[in-house]
Amino acid sequence: MARRARGGSPELEALDLGHLALFVGMRVNALVLEKVHAAGFPGLRQGHGYVVQHLLEAPRTISELAELLGVTQQAASKTVAELRTLGIVEAAPSEDARTRRIRLSERGHAAIDTTRAIRAEFETRFRRAQGAQVVDETRRVLAAVLESLGGAETVRRRRVREPR
Repeated sequence: MARRARGGSPELEALDLGHLALFVGMRVNALVLEKVHAAGFPGLRQGHGYVVQHLLEAPRTISELAELLGVTQQAASKTVAELRTLGIVEAAPSEDARTRRIRLSERGHAAIDTTRAIRAEFETRFRRAQGAQVVDETRRVLAAVLESLGGAETVRRRRVREPR
């Protein structure tokens, strides 16, 4: 149990590693999305990234996306429709008219590049504020913890599913 400071608020350094890592990730993701929206990609949300991770590898059908995401075809179709409206995905050319595949559009690739650049800015900020050695060691520790919990392969294979 985390120790509490005045007013019942938990002391940050007393939080367990899992929660602290989660809260850092949530805050970084929120700040990244603010910057992504301001950079010309309004409407994108964190949940869209779970679809995009699968389209980085190759065009996919709605059925394939649904299976990879662990959701219904209707849910996958809804998210793809949102991404299509935002110009992030488009229909991929297909030799088989019965099979419709979705791929990242040029705008989708630009959104990924923008997001990666913004994340790199945060990385630079962390390295300046905390020191490169501390950031590198923190990364090693978190990677080792993820590995020890059996979650590393899911990340390596881009099979991270949206939390429920």
